[in-house]
Amino acid sequence: MSKELIHIIDTNEERTEHIKTVLSFMGYQVTTHSSCEQAEGKIDGFAIIVGYCEDLGDQRAFVSKLSEQVPSMPILMLNDTLEQPVMMGDELKNVIGELALPLQHGQLANTLHQAELFKESFSKASDQRPVELFRSLVGNSRPIQVVRTMIQQVAESDANVLVLGDSGTGKEVVARNVHYYSKRRNKPFVPINCGAIPPDLLESELFGHEKGAFTGAISTRKGRFEMAEGGTLFLDEIGDMSMPMQVKLLRVLQERVFERVGGSKTIKVDVRIVAATHRNLEDAITTEKFREDLFYRLNVFPINMPCLSERQEDIPLLIEDLIKRIEHENRGSVRLTPTAVLAMCRYRWPGNVRELANMIERLAIIKPYGVADASDLPEKMQVQSGEPMEMSDFIPSAELPQLGAQAVMPDALPTAQQVSDSIAEINGAHIPTDGMDLKQHLADLESQLIQQALEETDGVVAHAARLLNMRRTTLVEKIRKYGLQKTDEVAEI
Repeated sequence: MSKELIHIIDTNEERTEHIKTVLSFMGYQVTTHSSCEQAEGKIDGFAIIVGYCEDLGDQRAFVSKLSEQVPSMPILMLNDTLEQPVMMGDELKNVIGELALPLQHGQLANTLHQAELFKESFSKASDQRPVELFRSLVGNSRPIQVVRTMIQQVAESDANVLVLGDSGTGKEVVARNVHYYSKRRNKPFVPINCGAIPPDLLESELFGHEKGAFTGAISTRKGRFEMAEGGTLFLDEIGDMSMPMQVKLLRVLQERVFERVGGSKTIKVDVRIVAATHRNLEDAITTEKFREDLFYRLNVFPINMPCLSERQEDIPLLIEDLIKRIEHENRGSVRLTPTAVLAMCRYRWPGNVRELANMIERLAIIKPYGVADASDLPEKMQVQSGEPMEMSDFIPSAELPQLGAQAVMPDALPTAQQVSDSIAEINGAHIPTDGMDLKQHLADLESQLIQQALEETDGVVAHAARLLNMRRTTLVEKIRKYGLQKTDEVAEI
């Protein structure tokens, strides 16, 4: 069966016939146009190859016009017809590359693969769910399952929620999901970063102000509380709020009323509060940087967002989801080899999901609609030859195809089984001839390591958590899961 139609726009008949012969041999249908005028209004199909036409005039202007007429069709330029490489600006966003003559099979196949990914990104745009809502909650690890369960438990109530976790873990995503699944979902969700606004302006931002309340207040302005009426107010980085503002916020939480700056009218408010911070508020209370009474008002239902290093098994699924988001927003696409995914899974990601999202965006820029390998990653992420790996580096082979590996030419990449075999060889692990329960094997290994850490630290969970490089709350949960200590013993630690 013939593949889709490719248009060639070029005056040189010999060159055109050569390209047509090669593409036809690969199974594509080909239509040729000897002039720009002849091609005008007749372009529809899989891709366009633009060479040199005597009536071309300004080549960039012609290609720009072509991009506007058929924005969903990838354009390939013949580089021996160009006086200089095409600069791919915004108006040439569907120019995905250049073809060198004489044609080489490897380069041509890779370029056509890029064109295929470009087409896929447009076809998928219409059936995408709102990926920005669920971003970073993707995964099957136990920590993220706990977070999703807690969101479901608290969403229907009006209880205040305090989201805790390091920067970049996705605390706002949790807040948006709490709002989305609540009865307030049809009302506004209003976020404000308390740490990004100067203390003397934060009061006006939250409560609004009356005309003439201060220099520059030329009109009455509503604050975030009024904007969020009936909905949810997300107070990000609440730990950076000044003590005077904490007092005023506490009053609103207790009495559900406030006054605008410079006003005397009491305004009632019906708003659900979701707050978030990367700081340890209990330590801030001890150092008198955060009010204890406000903490207990906010901490009705705490949700701990785990670091990405605590849920490394979710990284392949997160990569897939982040790629879909880029495609959904028409910002390109990229595919990763299993080796690249493996290298990313063993990296610690101090910037958490935000750092991972930035890395995927970077790869989509340097390898547009192409295939990124481990060598394309920053040096700190690359697996060095002969460097030992940990069991946490293991990616189940069943997950690898979800990363778009099926869309990549199979002879150019290692298979998922080859990656798994390599890891097993490096670790000295061998699968018994009668098979094994991998999940149970990893759970037993994790349990043994936790027990060893507890013994070496005389049962002090905080010290054991540092030894294992994980958060104390995560370790407590795993101790309970494996029954390594009695529940009441763990609670006292």
